[in-house]
Amino acid sequence: MKKSLALAIAVGLGATLQVASAGEITGTITLKGTPPAEKAISPLKDDPNCGKLHTDTPTTHHYVVGSKGELANAFVTIKGPGIGGKSGASAPAVILDQKGCEYVPHILALQTDQKLVAKNSDPVAHNVHPTPVVPGNKEENKMQVPNGPDLSFSYPKSEMFLKVACNVHSWMLAYVCVVDDPHYALTGKDGKFTIKDVPDGKYTLQVYHRKATGNTPVAKEIEVKGGAVTADFALDAK
Repeated sequence: MKKSLALAIAVGLGATLQVASAGEITGTITLKGTPPAEKAISPLKDDPNCGKLHTDTPTTHHYVVGSKGELANAFVTIKGPGIGGKSGASAPAVILDQKGCEYVPHILALQTDQKLVAKNSDPVAHNVHPTPVVPGNKEENKMQVPNGPDLSFSYPKSEMFLKVACNVHSWMLAYVCVVDDPHYALTGKDGKFTIKDVPDGKYTLQVYHRKATGNTPVAKEIEVKGGAVTADFALDAK
């Protein structure tokens, strides 16, 4: 009995130490310089079915920047030993909605094999047309009527900024960052990100932004030793 109790305590202590060794990577992404002016989506107003869903003319939102340069929609991920090769098939679905004849959100992130579920909250028909370029990721084009059934997609290969279009409304675009590991984050309007449950180790932290970096990330080397690690980035406006 005593040996069993001692073993249980040792196992429990080992589990506690293992959990304690996992850290968080946090930081803030900012934008240097003045981004190009966003463009009005004029065709949206010209379509009577879409135009009546807006009181003004919507614009593109390539750069979502706060008053202090806080940059939203930056994708942050890590590379290193033990990172990668993990399926997200059991993870909750990521939702892409269609509101006001626009895709919401504009930038998404998910794991390989994780479901991307498209909804249509508009009173007009759309078609959801993901156009991956990485071999193994399937191109599909599915019609979706108002309040119609959800559409489901998934991708087995990593791909940055996989484009989702709507052939009914040419201005409707969304971009999906697909990676084979759960250690990633998208920045919010405050420019902040948090990557949780990172095992101790040395990693390369990579930041992507569709306009500021494209598919060539800005990177820095970091080391996680439990607790919290902070790494900030400043990207150049292009």
